[in-house]
Amino acid sequence: MPIIYAQPWMNTAQSLIGTREAPGRADNPRIIQWAIMTGLNDTYTADSIPWCGLFVAFVMDMNGIRHVDKPLWALNWNKFGTKLNEPAIGAIMVFRRNGGGHVGFYVGEDKYNYHILGGNQADMVSITKVAKDRCVGYRWPTQAMALLQPGRRYATLNGPISSNEA
Repeated sequence: MPIIYAQPWMNTAQSLIGTREAPGRADNPRIIQWAIMTGLNDTYTADSIPWCGLFVAFVMDMNGIRHVDKPLWALNWNKFGTKLNEPAIGAIMVFRRNGGGHVGFYVGEDKYNYHILGGNQADMVSITKVAKDRCVGYRWPTQAMALLQPGRRYATLNGPISSNEA
């Protein structure tokens, strides 16, 4: 049963869980369509290109919230909207990784990991654990401050910890 979130972008993101890259040299037309709809199809041309930033851009754009400049570079999301002092449901979470970054939405956490709803996590949209020590920022859309509900959500999430989302 899906969760109904107060933040509309989270409902959009949740509805995309299970979307995955096409195997081999093929491309998932749905992911390519996200690039077209966000105006990023000049730089995003294949689902083999890391697409966590595209996923967040698409979700935000579909909810009337303009994405950050150069959203395919995940670390650019650390310039988006308003900086938060701690995570909250629906916050954009920015992480570092070898060779770049990763970005997704906060849905919860445990003692050592954030639980992130994001794209390009094991080549699909999923909720996965990302180590807290990789986090470089929590961001919120400035025009949606009324939807911010401070407070962390502690939960248990089975499965491996993601270490490289490229």
